[in-house]
Amino acid sequence: MNDIREILKSRILVLDGAMGTMIQRYKLEEEDFRKGWFENHPDSLKGNNDLLVLTRPDVIKAIHAEYLEAGADIIETNTFSGTTIAQADYNLEKAAYDINYYGAKIAKEVCEEFTAKNPAKPRFVAGSIGPTNMTLSISPDVNDPGFRNTTFDKMVIAYSEQVRGLIEGGADLLLVETIFDTLNAKAALFAIEEVQTELKTELPIMVSGTITDASGRTLSGQTTEAFLISMQHADLLSIGLNCALGADALRPYLQVLKQKAPFYISAHPNAGLPNEMGEYDESPEMMAGQIDTFLEEKLVNIIGGCCGTTPDHIKEMALLAEKYNQLNTKN
Repeated sequence: MNDIREILKSRILVLDGAMGTMIQRYKLEEEDFRKGWFENHPDSLKGNNDLLVLTRPDVIKAIHAEYLEAGADIIETNTFSGTTIAQADYNLEKAAYDINYYGAKIAKEVCEEFTAKNPAKPRFVAGSIGPTNMTLSISPDVNDPGFRNTTFDKMVIAYSEQVRGLIEGGADLLLVETIFDTLNAKAALFAIEEVQTELKTELPIMVSGTITDASGRTLSGQTTEAFLISMQHADLLSIGLNCALGADALRPYLQVLKQKAPFYISAHPNAGLPNEMGEYDESPEMMAGQIDTFLEEKLVNIIGGCCGTTPDHIKEMALLAEKYNQLNTKN
């Protein structure tokens, strides 16, 4: 059994890139989101990408394989919105467990194929746990600051079902990511603890926050250091930042984590900021130039990509990681 904790003591690991960016290339239609599972569902399902682990597993498997071929050590399950809370937008709360179980199962199958080809480079499945489309810290009604459209307990229940599916499907670690509200993340961590106790297992846990603008704060108002302090009670494998900003803009906040965090550090930034059309313009080479600085300054232990990144971006990051891994071995 490969222990990712031990591997991180001597190697920088590479996370995969964007799933949504890759799914868009397939130009899928409504029927692709229904096939074999939801033909009679009354609501439109196009765009509910998590369903593809059920209806088009061939597409998700192919994307996972592209990232592993590019050099990723860790791939994320296609389960970012796999909670009853997020799936309620499509009246598909009942699909939440299956999304996570099959999302993890598919990713695990592809990882095992690649690990078997090269046992010296084991591959890992990170169960992707998104922030949901609700917030526990901020009222959705500006006229009623005390109002919340969900509760901590309901959030825990939703996350518990997701976590159980990911673990039973074969995830190697759990990634609570794109955290804009630390209270949501605390609900996820509480759910993880409860489910792991119930299932008598203990997977490594990664958490990754998102900074929403140049102020350097999360949506719920925390600085990077405050975010770290809020998460520090948990026994984490890593803490990091993803999404929102490009790599260059993340650097000062990663420096804070590097200086103060007792955990490994991760980063998976966007390919720059979106343009007027909502597209991301940073080429793999441009992004690699910025990531090079991260690695030279030893800011991160796990590096990958978020919105707008592709296997070409991850390939450049993997080459950089290998370069610095070799330098560290020589030193």
